[in-house]
Amino acid sequence: MRFSSLPFLFGFLPITLAIYFAVPLRWRNLALLLTSLVFYGWGEPVYISIMVLSILIDYTHGLLVEKYRADDKKARWFVAQSVIFNLLLLGFFKYGTFLAENLYLLTGIQIPQSVTVAGLTIPLLGIPLPIGISFYTFQALSYTVDVWRGDVPAQRSFAKFLLYISLFPQLIAGPIVRYADVAGQIDARSFDAADAFYGATRFCIGLAKKVLLADAAGKVAAQILDGSAASATTAAAWLGIVLYTFEIYFDFSGYSDMAIGMGRIFGFKYPENFRLPYTSRSITEFWRRWHISLGSFFRDYVYIPLGGKKKHRLLNMAIVWALTGMWHGASWNFVLWGLYFFVILAIEKQVGEKSMRRVPYLLRRLGTMLLIIFGWNIFYYTDMTRLVQNFGVMFGLYGAGFSNAQAGIQLTNNLPLLLLCAIGATSIPRNLGSLFGGVCAQGGKKSGQIIYAAVSFVFDAALLALSTIALVGSTYNAFLYFRF
Repeated sequence: MRFSSLPFLFGFLPITLAIYFAVPLRWRNLALLLTSLVFYGWGEPVYISIMVLSILIDYTHGLLVEKYRADDKKARWFVAQSVIFNLLLLGFFKYGTFLAENLYLLTGIQIPQSVTVAGLTIPLLGIPLPIGISFYTFQALSYTVDVWRGDVPAQRSFAKFLLYISLFPQLIAGPIVRYADVAGQIDARSFDAADAFYGATRFCIGLAKKVLLADAAGKVAAQILDGSAASATTAAAWLGIVLYTFEIYFDFSGYSDMAIGMGRIFGFKYPENFRLPYTSRSITEFWRRWHISLGSFFRDYVYIPLGGKKKHRLLNMAIVWALTGMWHGASWNFVLWGLYFFVILAIEKQVGEKSMRRVPYLLRRLGTMLLIIFGWNIFYYTDMTRLVQNFGVMFGLYGAGFSNAQAGIQLTNNLPLLLLCAIGATSIPRNLGSLFGGVCAQGGKKSGQIIYAAVSFVFDAALLALSTIALVGSTYNAFLYFRF
């Protein structure tokens, strides 16, 4: 079930809210747990057992790690078991087919699609990827490590730990929430009207980013980028990849906004996952602003344990960025995408931030944005031939003309969308909101609050209405990170 779907917006979410606020405080965790399991099992009920098994393993290992913390050898062994289990689980479902295909290419050894044991056929390859597995395995893994480090105490209640992992706002698309971020909120939280109001606004903004901007940009981008390379023009290729650049940002950040917003309504404060990444002046800054929870995960659980800056810095960076690429998908283009950014980041660190500041501000912004766009071109194409072709067309190779009538029509028709996306990816909307809040505050505390609340309510209702209208008439409602 997608957040940006009519059944969720007008079925699951209002029913969940009604149940949550109707039951006594002591039952609210249970209400959230049960509705979260229903949410996850809506489309793929069989995968609930896999998720619960993963959670059970990490719950028990967290207790064991804490019990034997004084015996470091035993504690490390239990941590290793937890890490290995989570990685094997993720590897089997996400990378099994990919590894089998490459094994066959390298050695000629062919792994069967399935095996039969006692009359039962067990699939080995081509298994659909459980939704959210890339996120919940990382959360579960980080918990066990944090218990071993002494950063958090082990959770004694299995129900509370199950809630931490399976809570539906962050289950399918993050942010990757660490146990330390929400442990206190699981045990005790109270309703705050201001937080709930902020959460509703944040949800509506995220929904609009996804439905009104990402889906609109993605539909045109797919038509261009998936079209025939032989008839493509340079202008169309650039239009397509720029629209995809906006699509993936508004798609993923929109889902993060919705998750953070819903979490706030229920009393959970999730960490921010995006901070206007397309306003960055370097690739280093970009990755401090893009998918922040993933970047901090790899920093704290891979990069630093490998030695960080102190030992084999470049090698550690290469490993981290290869893994970052692999996390996004089981295809070589994702590995290439990760290593592409590793090279750029390594160069930036060699040049130094002080030297980079000598470059004019606008040139740094433009150069960074071009590097990001090239990166998304690598990210988009799992077919290496098409990847090379599109790069070539972008620079006028393969006999590609600069433009034609069709490209001109596409640009003209989508120019308002491009402008909206460009503005939406900057701080302008946020600054306008802050300016309006400041103006309301000048009118007196009580009257200003009333005006601000009323306008915000109308704004939220308008975004929800426009998004609903778009969903009713739309045939394109992909969520890019479902495959991750």
